[in-house]
Amino acid sequence: MFETLKPQPADKILALVQMYREDPRDTKVDLGVGVYKDATGLTPVMRAVKAAEQKIWESQDTKVYTGLAGDPAFSDVMVDLVLGDAVARGNVAAAATPGGTGAVRQAFELIQMANPDARVFVSNPTWPNHVAILGYLGIETVSYRYFDSETRGVDFDGLIEDLKTAKKGDVVLLHGCCHNPTGANLNSAEWDEVIKVLLETGATPMIDIAYQGFGDGLQEDATATRKVAAAVPECLIAASCSKNFGIYRERTGILMAISADDSATGLNQGTLSYLNRQNFSFPPDHGARIVTTILSDADLRADWQVELEEVRKSMLGLRSQLAEELQRLSGSDRFGFLAQHRGMFSRLGTTPEMVEKLRVEHGIYMVGDSRMNIAGLNAQTVPVLAKAIIDSGI
Repeated sequence: MFETLKPQPADKILALVQMYREDPRDTKVDLGVGVYKDATGLTPVMRAVKAAEQKIWESQDTKVYTGLAGDPAFSDVMVDLVLGDAVARGNVAAAATPGGTGAVRQAFELIQMANPDARVFVSNPTWPNHVAILGYLGIETVSYRYFDSETRGVDFDGLIEDLKTAKKGDVVLLHGCCHNPTGANLNSAEWDEVIKVLLETGATPMIDIAYQGFGDGLQEDATATRKVAAAVPECLIAASCSKNFGIYRERTGILMAISADDSATGLNQGTLSYLNRQNFSFPPDHGARIVTTILSDADLRADWQVELEEVRKSMLGLRSQLAEELQRLSGSDRFGFLAQHRGMFSRLGTTPEMVEKLRVEHGIYMVGDSRMNIAGLNAQTVPVLAKAIIDSGI
């Protein structure tokens, strides 16, 4: 049977990681893989996470299953973290998932169950796994304009024009904050216009919020998601705890389904539990329990927020340093967008050939579409990257 299998395309980011490992140069810089790194190149365990794990270790007396949707306490703290009081809790069905990717996958399967003919509108570009999973499930994907390679900002006129072609039964996939891979975000007025189009077309928004707290602040990064959820009759939200809690390997995420009528919540909740059962039965609990412990304890939550804010400001500082160094070397402000972007990523807006030149000649590793992980830099490597960019003629 196995002889009929065909080779699958290699994951470009994982291939880049392997190439970086095999590169003998001491001056090489890894801006590919999307994980936060501190100034020493380490992805540390946050203080609050260590303290929460200690509390769990001391108090937990069973490893029995929690439930198909996970521990309800995890759903409660995550709904509060992402939505605040924007939507009544009784209108939100929620289920824990293996990471934010698991939430995205479950959301797409829910869409397919609800409307087999649904089209999912995705930004150009978007996180590659969005398109890969949609393709695997056989869901029609429609690309909408998003990134302007000239300004390195949002092509908002193109975005609105494309979203106006959506119709009732379609889904519009939006990034809640810190757009991956571009780092370019909508402003408040632009979000209002997107909501207006969603209401006019009847399309359902799905928000992927994977970087809450990495952009403008924990509450600020949730503003757009809350605004959309409060304005539309139905909404899907896929949230990840990997980045803002630093628990990547614990695979901790959640899918929320919001309806205007709380009488629909029971059906939605049952459907989310059913999907979990079909795909992996019970979701992992350790990461979810860490998050629940932190968000339920005033002292741990306060310490977590302090450390998260340190992470956020570190990335903003690196952005500013890089933009300033590029301005000094080029005598131009054409790289000012780097200081305006938010989150871990920015997209240079250059060609794959130039990206390859950076790797071969300068040991700078970034994804072929010119997405670079700002958190992969430190104060010493920023000048190295800036010089490589200018020397390469970007």
